[in-house]
Amino acid sequence: MAKTLQEQLMGSGLVDKKKAKAIQKEKHVQRKQAPKGQTVDEEKKQELEKLRQEKVEKDKRLNRIRLEEIEKKAIKAQVKQLLESNQIKREQGEVRFQFTHDKIIKKIYLSELQFTHLSKGLLSIGSVNDEYLIVPAGVARKIMERDPSAIHYYFDQSQNKLDEAEDDPYKGFEIPDDLMW
Repeated sequence: MAKTLQEQLMGSGLVDKKKAKAIQKEKHVQRKQAPKGQTVDEEKKQELEKLRQEKVEKDKRLNRIRLEEIEKKAIKAQVKQLLESNQIKREQGEVRFQFTHDKIIKKIYLSELQFTHLSKGLLSIGSVNDEYLIVPAGVARKIMERDPSAIHYYFDQSQNKLDEAEDDPYKGFEIPDDLMW
């Protein structure tokens, strides 16, 4: 009768009884863990590993999207808090101020002082829950860094001064002191 490979290895002294039993036990455990009627293939292992990797990538993408949504909500909350905590009470006046919001011209009535401050760029207009609020220009700059769509009217003084200096055709002429308008 022919000897098995295991018996031949033990006979030649390459493997002892303890090692042979450990290998046999390991093979037995692998056979028990494999589903009935199927053998453990390398192809199936690779396919399962590939599916696992795809699931991990999908989970990472979903986590990124979820974190971006949470960040957007946090920014909206910050903008709302900045607008509400720094708003200047709008005084009802007879001066009409017009600005655009989503390509529509909107009108609000203000006092003369608030109108001049808006015209000079000291104040800006933003909105929270479809209500227009007047805020200082510094706060408006901070809000525009977070969400530019929250500010509907912002007059940049520095940009206007540069434009006036370049486009003034009479900048080389002096205005006489005795000139009366």
